[in-house]
Amino acid sequence: MEYQQVVRGRFLARPNRFIAHVEVEGAVEVCHVKNTGRCRELLVPGAAVYLCAGLNPARKTRYDLIAVEKGDRLINMDAAAPNRVFGEWAAAGGLGTVPEEIRPEVVFEDSRFDFRLTAAGRVRFVEVKGVTLEEDGEVRFPDAPTERGVKHLKGLRRAVECGYGAAVFFVVQMEGVDCFRPNDLTYPAFGQALREAAAHGVEVLAYDCRVTPGSLAIRSPVQVVL
Repeated sequence: MEYQQVVRGRFLARPNRFIAHVEVEGAVEVCHVKNTGRCRELLVPGAAVYLCAGLNPARKTRYDLIAVEKGDRLINMDAAAPNRVFGEWAAAGGLGTVPEEIRPEVVFEDSRFDFRLTAAGRVRFVEVKGVTLEEDGEVRFPDAPTERGVKHLKGLRRAVECGYGAAVFFVVQMEGVDCFRPNDLTYPAFGQALREAAAHGVEVLAYDCRVTPGSLAIRSPVQVVL
């Protein structure tokens, strides 16, 4: 996936979850933050960030904040990007087979999953999670408590029990990390649910991404440590 009209700026402050103040070419812009997570380790004063110009002339903010530099690593932090990039990748056969059908936002019992893929007559439900939290080459999810995430894992487990394929796919929004693991320190309930889901047949997959200021593409599998 690609962005249009990307500019570089300097992060100043984040008054709330939805907006950031960024210096761009000597002026301060109020930007929309496309990630409502905490991102405290990313959005620090002075950090280099990348902004994408919005296409709707009626919107209140001119730019969306989509990526940030953390040391020598560029991290995409657009919360909408993981689903988009996974959809493109899966449609091209990234999971091993080009699917006959890909349906986004599907309901199964009391759960809503990001995708339902049909390939070779087999139906697989996939829930996609974006990962931006990194420390010393290790990436973790979530960066904040997520009851919704636990519910998704239980729903995927139920899908397996009903005879379907099911997977949780972690899109690591950066390149060249060592491993992925659940963030038990922040929210142990998610880690427990993830291990239980894996034990009952839910696939747990993590892939890193090739990131540029103007693009994001799924790259290589990342070791999952449960």
